[in-house]
Amino acid sequence: MAFYNEPQWCVVGDTFVVGCKWADSIVYGPESFKDNPDTYNPKYNTKYGMYSPHCGLEKLLISWSHDEYLYQFLKHNNAKIPEKGLLMIRYHSFYPWHAGGDYRHLTNEKDEETLKWVLEFNKYDLYTKSEHVPDIKALWPYYENLIEKYIPCGICEF
Repeated sequence: MAFYNEPQWCVVGDTFVVGCKWADSIVYGPESFKDNPDTYNPKYNTKYGMYSPHCGLEKLLISWSHDEYLYQFLKHNNAKIPEKGLLMIRYHSFYPWHAGGDYRHLTNEKDEETLKWVLEFNKYDLYTKSEHVPDIKALWPYYENLIEKYIPCGICEF
């Protein structure tokens, strides 16, 4: 949507922290935030903004994304995915943190462990797409078993 002149701060894509100075590594940079009122609020234009040093990712307000939606959906429905797997999903698009090296002044020890798993997860997602359309019928039993194992019956209707 950003390619169609929708500003970065209001479209799904790479996520970023709100409530403190915009990170330099955010895609499309400061220009994309010119219409965001937080850009002009002095409370949010400092290194820490409304946060404390090393408060941790869980205390940050991060822009909404499809990753956060799936994370909340799975948590709400008691998915049996281990916490590190849920956090990999949640922070998958938080590129300014895991690819740009930003916001480290806000993260804590737990987040450093999460970072390892997010980076591992991204190896198998980004740029691994293929032009070849997979045989859905052949793959379905494999994925159906994973769904049954990690997502309680009834929450995932197809």
